[in-house]
Amino acid sequence: MGRADPEEGQLPAPVKPPDGGWGWIVLFGCFVITGFSYAFPKAVSVYFKELMKDFHVGYSDTAWISSIMLAMLYGTGPVCSIMVNQFGCRPVMLIGGLLASAGMILASFTTNIIELYLTAGVLTGLGMALNFQPSLIMLGTYFDKRRPLANGLAAAGSPVFLSSLSPLGQVLLEKFGWRGGFLIMGGLLLNCCTCGAVMRPLDMGMKRKTEKAQDKYEAKEMLPIGGKSEEGISTTDGTKKAKKAKKKPKKGKKLLDFSIFSNRGFIIYTISKFILVLGLFVPPILLVNYAKDTGVPDTEAAFLLSIIGFIDIFARPACGMVAGLKWVRPHVAYLFSFAMLFNGLTDICSARASNYTGLVIFCVFFGISYGMVGALQFEVLMAIVGSQKFSSAIGLVLLIEAFAVLIGPPSAGRLVDALKNYEVIFYLAGSEVVLSAVFLAVATYCCLNRGKKEPPPEKNPSAGGGSDTEEAESDVQEAEEHSSDNHQQTHSTDNAVVAASEEANHVAEEQSGEGGGCPEGDGEVLARDGCNADQTVERDSF
Repeated sequence: MGRADPEEGQLPAPVKPPDGGWGWIVLFGCFVITGFSYAFPKAVSVYFKELMKDFHVGYSDTAWISSIMLAMLYGTGPVCSIMVNQFGCRPVMLIGGLLASAGMILASFTTNIIELYLTAGVLTGLGMALNFQPSLIMLGTYFDKRRPLANGLAAAGSPVFLSSLSPLGQVLLEKFGWRGGFLIMGGLLLNCCTCGAVMRPLDMGMKRKTEKAQDKYEAKEMLPIGGKSEEGISTTDGTKKAKKAKKKPKKGKKLLDFSIFSNRGFIIYTISKFILVLGLFVPPILLVNYAKDTGVPDTEAAFLLSIIGFIDIFARPACGMVAGLKWVRPHVAYLFSFAMLFNGLTDICSARASNYTGLVIFCVFFGISYGMVGALQFEVLMAIVGSQKFSSAIGLVLLIEAFAVLIGPPSAGRLVDALKNYEVIFYLAGSEVVLSAVFLAVATYCCLNRGKKEPPPEKNPSAGGGSDTEEAESDVQEAEEHSSDNHQQTHSTDNAVVAASEEANHVAEEQSGEGGGCPEGDGEVLARDGCNADQTVERDSF
């Protein structure tokens, strides 16, 4: 069997996701990280009124705190990908947890709004970004068959934390003020470090087993069995040197893999996701003000968001279970397209809702469709690019989404101020979401399915660019071939030694029968070896 070389730190084969075990702990950590990343920028809004009084600024000035957090979460995607590829998920998450906590703690000592932008906005936003992306990468490495369910459960952290952090922030504001609330929230963000600590690399246990197996193998190779040990060790050393020479060029790992842009599925997904984000977040942002303009009381208008959050909690895991079914998972892109279509049609149909009952019905259906989109968005991306390139893919996708986030909701707010009509905004947002759904479904069917029917091109073994899994499998095959050659050589050495011993004994018997002495033709050769049967047998037995 091929073995890994501990000096090179290579695995004997690609590590298979366990789909359980320690993966459930990783899933819980991802649940917490997702909750903080998506809910924290919204939960901070409960402090805005106090900040407006202390710093004498307007609502739009304080709203930039949440906007900067979200911009850092999306816009720093490539930076996170580079750090993960260079240092690994666990160290990056630990640093991110410290930055997120330090940002909120420093924000409690600020004296102007600019300092809040730099601490609570930039520093905390960067820290949450360094936690969010690596947690999704680790989730993809620990789950394969149950990955849709795992993504759905992890995505449920967003509505759960949103429904708990907002009331908690209100309580902290009433008892300790906004400075004390920021200080305590910074302490809560230290839990991101705990979640990062449980993100154990999947190959650690495999490396330990490999090292133990290798120690046993080397111990057997070093046993002194005639010339076998010397030739076996020399052959093993030669094999290791050959493996090292072949693996040296593979040490350089790409910090950000732009080759994913050659994947048509990734291009289709990115364009569809950009169009989706333009209109996806507009309805929940404008819903409360829309309800108030229709005559709904303030308390009942605020309760509408709670309805969406409550439905969302159950919609995401349920959609993850459906996406994990055997007959659904191969077509998960179409399920994602259906979820977006459902969400867009909900926006369009509810544009003329004029009473509280109609708005409640809208919130129920919007919560279901919004939960489906949230549960499937990263599952579809993992299915397209695979776990090997997911770290680079998600960073680039989040960067592109950052532009859509900065374009969509602000543009909708300006249209509301100009037109004084929410109906047009809901039509526009719903149309954008429907367009993204139609584009994803049609492009997937026309481009990807036709590409599968075409015969695959012949692979050139000399050409590079293979995946990490293929490289690992080729390394395993090479190691097995070298190992089998080593066994064959040592076996042939044993046969040669035995044959030499029998031949020497036979010659000694003939010489003793004929009166001793060495044959004339072979005298010189046998004289070099001692020309003595006793000496020959003694050398072989030693």
